[in-house]
Amino acid sequence: MSSKVSDHILERLRSWGVEQVFGYPGDGINGLLAAWGRADDQPRFIQSRHEEMSAFEAVGYAKFSGRIGVCAATSGPGAIHLLNGLYDAKLDHVPVLAIVGQTNRTAIGGSYQQEVDLHTLYKDVASEFVETVMVPEQLPNVLDRAIRTAYARRCPTAIIVPADVQELDYSPPTHEFKMVPSSLGMSDYTATPTDEALRRAADVLNAGDKPAILIGQGAAGAVAEVREIAELLGAGVAKALLGKDVLSDELPYVTGPIGLLGSRPSYELMRDCDTLLTIGSSFPYTQFMPEFGKARGVQIDIDPHMVGMRYPYEVNLIGDARATLRRLIPLLETDRGGREWQNTVCANVKRWHDTMERRAGLSADPINPEYVARALDPLLPENAILTSDSGSVANWYARHITMRGDMRGSLSGTLATMGPGVPYAIGAKFAHPDRPVFALVGDGAMQMNGLAEMITAAKYRDRWSDPRLVVGVWNNRDLNQVTWEMRAMEGAPSFVPSQELPDVQYAAFARTLGLTGVRVEKPEEVEAGWRAALEADGPAVIEFVTDPAVPPIPPHASWEQMEATAKSILKGDEDRGSMIKQGLKAKVQEFLPGDKH
Repeated sequence: MSSKVSDHILERLRSWGVEQVFGYPGDGINGLLAAWGRADDQPRFIQSRHEEMSAFEAVGYAKFSGRIGVCAATSGPGAIHLLNGLYDAKLDHVPVLAIVGQTNRTAIGGSYQQEVDLHTLYKDVASEFVETVMVPEQLPNVLDRAIRTAYARRCPTAIIVPADVQELDYSPPTHEFKMVPSSLGMSDYTATPTDEALRRAADVLNAGDKPAILIGQGAAGAVAEVREIAELLGAGVAKALLGKDVLSDELPYVTGPIGLLGSRPSYELMRDCDTLLTIGSSFPYTQFMPEFGKARGVQIDIDPHMVGMRYPYEVNLIGDARATLRRLIPLLETDRGGREWQNTVCANVKRWHDTMERRAGLSADPINPEYVARALDPLLPENAILTSDSGSVANWYARHITMRGDMRGSLSGTLATMGPGVPYAIGAKFAHPDRPVFALVGDGAMQMNGLAEMITAAKYRDRWSDPRLVVGVWNNRDLNQVTWEMRAMEGAPSFVPSQELPDVQYAAFARTLGLTGVRVEKPEEVEAGWRAALEADGPAVIEFVTDPAVPPIPPHASWEQMEATAKSILKGDEDRGSMIKQGLKAKVQEFLPGDKH
């Protein structure tokens, strides 16, 4: 029996080490689905409830495995549904390959059913590489280039395969004019700056007295080197949210997250430093970085396209973070005198941890959302993987989860889209089936798609050697982050028709799937709820009924800004008294004595 184009697609994916493809069926990929049947489901087809979830699962898999995530969908509507997850991959620099169907070549251009100009549609999201396979001889080159480009550029790529092409007998490219042969594989490679550029960077760093380091996900392969340079310079280290799991939060000079969802000591670090070293981060919010002219800057990034555009750095070093730091460190002065600056940073960090503990301990109606995250933190195994959805829950993930040991964590850092928390977690389980995974999700995101993807979790629970996939839901009946943004940024009260959510029984839904489901309505039951999830023999949904009046206060918020927000609330918010009280209670914790003991 002759091999079809669709058979060769799966064979080539296996040769690249692809073990699963996250997808949803449709007649535009019927030929590919038939090939999966002939290939005994290798690589495994992982069925989501929606193509967007397939893309998110591929992103989650890629983020936590370091390997390419692959998703597949039919033509037209299926291909369109993939887009949001693929844009998430693009903006967070994650290698993902999308394989999508198309109507038969004979019908293209004829306004045929489900015909969409997919090449045009995908040209932005897969801007580094998108191609349509029109004849069998194209296939190996197109597929190999798509995979190599995704890895090399850390981006999504796409190949479009018309339905009739999938059914053609496969014939490889020949040694003839206008044929393009191909080959598998690519070696590892390392880019480093020139000696002259490194010396200039060292001069800037040696001249500083109050150094700050900002790290992102691009520093993940340089943990030892980041620690060494931080200790050598006597610096504090702030983390962009995509870099939250790069460096342990137990290090005393690690100030935690930066930005609106960040910590007070990270804000103070950037406000008061005279030197900034940014490693593997494209953190976009300039207002949280040192004032222009106040600090000298050096940036290290592997991508020349992403350097020098967030801050007026004096030296932009193009290179791998680990290799660059290993060459830079010997050029730095070892006798730098006292450690007053770093001691101040460490004291600020300790005071902030005390503040966060007090905030989490404040009473609320019925449960303080900060306490939910705070109670989970000490219970997390040191090999746990965490995903956070967008929304107010991202504040609690950023501020209350202590990264330590081999813990990993991520969220939609740049697109900040709603909905990836649960599918990311499913992708993480396929990347690391032997590790417990926790998804921290708001009720809005859970209603958007998390409930449906619990069906996927139930379907594949037996594939994971550690079956624990814990979904914590903050149920406050409000699209809370946007509600607070309206108050703080627009000076407007909450618009109830857009913000209020139904009170869905999330835990009860999980139980209908044969999963563990626990609804927690009292503060004294929070820890027991998390423990029930940790002891479950499969996926679990733990639902916490939390107070929407607890504000996600930015780290730089002043009393004047708090007053302005209070005035907007007084204009017409339904629960204005409770919100003002909770905001004042939370803010005052920053001004209490640092050591509560």
